[in-house]
Amino acid sequence: MISIEDQYFRFNRTLLLAIGLWPCHKSILSRLQSLCFFSIEATFIVSQLIIFVTSEFTIDIAIKILSPAFACINFTLIYNSFYVNGETVKYLMEQLQCIYDDIKDKNEFIIIEKYGNKAKHYMIVLIMFFFTFAFFYTFAQIWPGFLDLITSTNKSRPRHISITTNRFVKQHLYLRRLSMTVAIYIGIAAAVITGAMLIAYFQHFCGMFKIASYRIENAIQIYISQDINFQKESLVHKNIICAIDIHRNAMKFSSYLISNFEMSFMLLIIFGVITLSCNIFHMLQVASTEYNFEQRLLPVTIVIFCTIYMFLSNYVGQEIMDHNNDVYATAYNVCWYAASLHIQKLILFLLQRGNKGFGLNVGGLFVASFECFATLVKASVSYFTVIYSTQ
Repeated sequence: MISIEDQYFRFNRTLLLAIGLWPCHKSILSRLQSLCFFSIEATFIVSQLIIFVTSEFTIDIAIKILSPAFACINFTLIYNSFYVNGETVKYLMEQLQCIYDDIKDKNEFIIIEKYGNKAKHYMIVLIMFFFTFAFFYTFAQIWPGFLDLITSTNKSRPRHISITTNRFVKQHLYLRRLSMTVAIYIGIAAAVITGAMLIAYFQHFCGMFKIASYRIENAIQIYISQDINFQKESLVHKNIICAIDIHRNAMKFSSYLISNFEMSFMLLIIFGVITLSCNIFHMLQVASTEYNFEQRLLPVTIVIFCTIYMFLSNYVGQEIMDHNNDVYATAYNVCWYAASLHIQKLILFLLQRGNKGFGLNVGGLFVASFECFATLVKASVSYFTVIYSTQ
């Protein structure tokens, strides 16, 4: 018997435990980790919004403040979606285990291994992306100060280096930058880890769709390649029923996950579009002024991350849609006309279900796909244009 948690979700489990989100292990430590995350993100968001009270309101200042604040709101929503839906994540793990316990065919195990390894590869790539980002972001922040330190060693300094006010301002700016960096790092780490877990689930659902296609094709192949008696026809009949059953479960689990995360995903779509629009404008704003490289780095980072997150979310949805369509394509292309009337009725039942499209539908407004990704990017650019026109 395959333990999918140990074989395919072990790395996910370790990382989710590190941020206090593994649903099968709720302890005082995990609650403290969650409290720490929410405190860090909330502190930064509030500190950003307080600037509105102390500064005169302008579009430029508003965009500069809201760009990182909206990004941290997105990170908080992503983390909270997993925190609230821990039982959903746990339930799906148990259901996948039940599905895989019923699998006996060697080729179906190969399919499981293929999609399980694919999920692992996604995890590795995303973690490598995070550490690469963390390295370059930290290096880009340290390097200008290091250069200033080197160039200043050859210059004569006045006896009184700075006044107390300037020192206080520098300390305040340093603390604000440090809190922003910590909030961004922790937020992106949480988004990467939880996103990889969702991708792993959807990859296993794709594997279930693939197994359904294999069972249909294999059942008809057995029927037309051997002399059929009553016992073998019953076996073919049973295999097609099993194919329909695992196909139905794949759709049910996908819909169950989306329905439980639906409110979080809707908020993420709304705030994601707003975040992308504001940071595109902020990126253009700092590129056309005399701001230093550090100020240009943050909006560029957020724009890249939001775009990648949107793309991966819709790419997974497109994969689910394509694998579901492959089941119907397989049922249509096999030699169903050579089968008995009872088997033809089963295949017809499956094909009738194919008249209705299936996808990861969020709120009845968005179906995750490449088309949805293009729509969201187009909407972000449109809102950016509106903001730009207000200058």
